[in-house]
Amino acid sequence: MHDTTVLLIELGAVILGLGLVGRFAGRIGLSPIPLYLLGGLAFGHGGFFPLTATEGFIEVGAEIGVILLLLLLGLEYSASELVTSLKTQYPSGLVDLVLNAVPGAVAALLLGWGPVAAVALAGITWISSSGVIAKVLTDLGRLGNRETPVILGVLVIEDLSMALYLPLLTALVAGLGVAGTSVAMIVAVGTVGIVLFAALRFGRQISRAVSSDVPEMLLLVVLGLALLIAGIAAKLQVSAAVGAFLVGIALSGETAENARSLLTPLRDLFAAVFFVFFGLRTTPAEIPPVLLPALALAAVTSVTKVVTGWYAAGRAGVGSKGRLRAGGALVARGEFSIVIAGLAAGADPRITPLATAYVMILVIFGPLTARWTEPAVRGLKGLVDARRIRREAERAEGAEREEPTSPAGEAVPDPVGGGGHSS
Repeated sequence: MHDTTVLLIELGAVILGLGLVGRFAGRIGLSPIPLYLLGGLAFGHGGFFPLTATEGFIEVGAEIGVILLLLLLGLEYSASELVTSLKTQYPSGLVDLVLNAVPGAVAALLLGWGPVAAVALAGITWISSSGVIAKVLTDLGRLGNRETPVILGVLVIEDLSMALYLPLLTALVAGLGVAGTSVAMIVAVGTVGIVLFAALRFGRQISRAVSSDVPEMLLLVVLGLALLIAGIAAKLQVSAAVGAFLVGIALSGETAENARSLLTPLRDLFAAVFFVFFGLRTTPAEIPPVLLPALALAAVTSVTKVVTGWYAAGRAGVGSKGRLRAGGALVARGEFSIVIAGLAAGADPRITPLATAYVMILVIFGPLTARWTEPAVRGLKGLVDARRIRREAERAEGAEREEPTSPAGEAVPDPVGGGGHSS
C-alpha cells in the first residue's frame, strides 16, 4: 500500500480514536489526558497496534501542540495581571516551589539519575495543571469562591516561572555547561522583561497591529507569529514553548479574546496529538518498574500541594474550609509535567515512563482531591472530636466511680460503717 494511503488511514484512525476517547472521558467526568496517554502506549513501540507511517507526522503535530498550549496560556493573562500576581503571591510561589519541587529532585537523586534528571523531575512534581484545574473549578461551580483567586494566583506564578525554568532545563539537557546555561538564563530573563515591559507600555498598539476583523487573517497572523517566535526562541536555546507563551502575553483585550476563540479548537486537537506522541515514546513494559516510585511521589506531592493551598489561601484570609478546597484543587498535574518530561527525555530516558505514570495518577486523582479534600478532613475531624469527647466522658464517669480519698492519700472512713470495724 502507498505510504500516503497508510498515513491517511493511520492518522484518521488516531484522530477518530481521540475524539471517541474525549467524548467518553467527558461523560464520566474525567480529564481525557490519561486516556490519551494510554492511547499512545497502545500505538507505540511495544504496544498492541504500533504505528509505522504517522510517527513523524505526529511528532511535528506534538511540537505544534506544545506551542499552542503555551500560546493559549499566555493569551489568558495580561502583563498587568502577571505583575500584580508577582507582587502579591510571590511568598506562596516560593512555598509552592520548595514544597513540591524538592520531593522530585530528591527522588531523582535517590534513584541515581543525576543532577539534570533531578532538575527535570523537580519541575514535573512542581507544576500543577492549569487546564485540568480550571475545568474542575468550573465543573464544581467554584469560580466565585473566595479561594479561587488564590488558586489562580498560584497557577499564574507557576506558569510565569516556566519562562525561566524551561530555558534552564533546555540548556542543561543540551549540555551547554555553566557558561552556556548562564547565557541562556540571561537571555530568558531579558526576553521576559522586555516582553512584559512592551506589553505594559505598548500592549494596545501591538494588539491593534495584529488585530483583524477577518477571522481567517487574525488566525493566520497570530499562529504564524507564534510559530516564528517559537522557532527563534528554540534557536536561542530559550525554549519554543516560552516563545509562544510570551507572544500570548504581548496580546491583550479584544484581540486576545478573538484569537483565543479561534485557536482553542486547534489547541485541543494538537494538544491531544502531543499527549499521544508522549505515550508513543514510552514503552509499556517500562511502566511497571516505576509504578511504585510514581505512586510514592504522587502521594507525597499531593500532600505538599494541599499544604501549599492551605498556606496561600490563609495569607488571603480565607477560612479553613476554603483553605482545604484550595489545597485539594492544586493537586492535579498534566500538560506542563509532560512538556518537561519530553524535554528531559534526551538527558535520561528513564524519566519518560515515571512521568507518564505520575501524571496519569494525579490527573485522575486531582479532580477527586479537589472535590473531597475538605469533606474528608471535616469528617475525619468529626470522628477525632467524637472519640475525644467519648474518652473524656469515660474518664469523668470512671472518676465518679472511684472511692474518694483524703488529702494524705488514705481512704476516707465510711461515716455509716464507723470505719469498717464491727462493734
